[in-house]
Amino acid sequence: MNLLFIGDIFASPGRRIVAEHLQDIVETNRIDLAIANAENAAGGFGVTPSIAEDLLAMGLDVLTTGNHVWDKRDIYDYLERQPRLLRPANYPAAPGRGVVTLTARNGVECAVLNLQGRTFMPSTDCPFRAADRLLSELPAAVKVRFVDFHAEVTSEKIAMGWYLDGRVSALVGTHTHIPTADTRILPGGTAYQTDCGMTGPYHSVIGVETDLILQRFLTGLPVRMESARGGVEMHAVIVDVDEDTGKARAVRRHTIQGD
Repeated sequence: MNLLFIGDIFASPGRRIVAEHLQDIVETNRIDLAIANAENAAGGFGVTPSIAEDLLAMGLDVLTTGNHVWDKRDIYDYLERQPRLLRPANYPAAPGRGVVTLTARNGVECAVLNLQGRTFMPSTDCPFRAADRLLSELPAAVKVRFVDFHAEVTSEKIAMGWYLDGRVSALVGTHTHIPTADTRILPGGTAYQTDCGMTGPYHSVIGVETDLILQRFLTGLPVRMESARGGVEMHAVIVDVDEDTGKARAVRRHTIQGD
C-alpha cells in the first residue's frame, strides 16, 4: 500500500497547491492514506477549525501539527472534536490526541503518530518515551504505522529514526521547512527522511516575506511576520509499505512546482 505525507502546509499558497494537485497525486500514485502537516496552514501560524475542515474535505485523511498548533485559540475545542487533527502526543496536558487509528482506502488499519522534539523547542515530555508508550498501546494487528516527528535539530530527528527503526513503517520529520536529501529505508525496514520540507512559497525565508526577515536580521528589531506568495512548491514523501509486515518497501520524495 502507498502512504502520502505532505510537508508543512504554509498559509494560503500552500493550501492552494494542495487543492490543485492532491486528487491527481492520489489517483496517479494509488495512494491509500494521505497525511499532511497543517500547523502553519492559517497564514503561516496555526490552523483554524474551518481550514482543517477544508483540508480534510480535499481528501487528506489525517492532519498532523507541531508547536504552532496552539497559535489559534479556537483550535483547542476543535482538537477534542476532530480525531483526525493530531497534536504532538508528548505535551503533558493538552486538548486533543497524538495518535489516530483509521482504515485506509484499501481497507487496511493504519496508525498515525505525532511527536515533537525538545531541543530548541517548547518544553514537553520525552518524545522517545512517548513513542514507546503509544506503540505499546497500539493493537498488534495494526502493522502500518506512520510518524511525523516535528523537531528542530537534525540529530534529534535522526536519533528518533534509529530508535523506532523496525517498529514503525515510516518516520518523516517536519518543522524546519527545508527538505533534506537523506530519503532512505533504515535496516529494520523503516522509511526515513529528516525533513519533508514546506508546502508553500519558496521565494521567502521559510515561508515569510524575505524583506521582513532581512530587516529583522539587520536591525535586531521585531517585525510583523507575513506570508510570502511566490515560488510555491509542494514537498511530499510517498512510502510503499508491505501491509502484512508493516515494513517499508520503497520511499521517494515527490515535489511539484507551482506559481
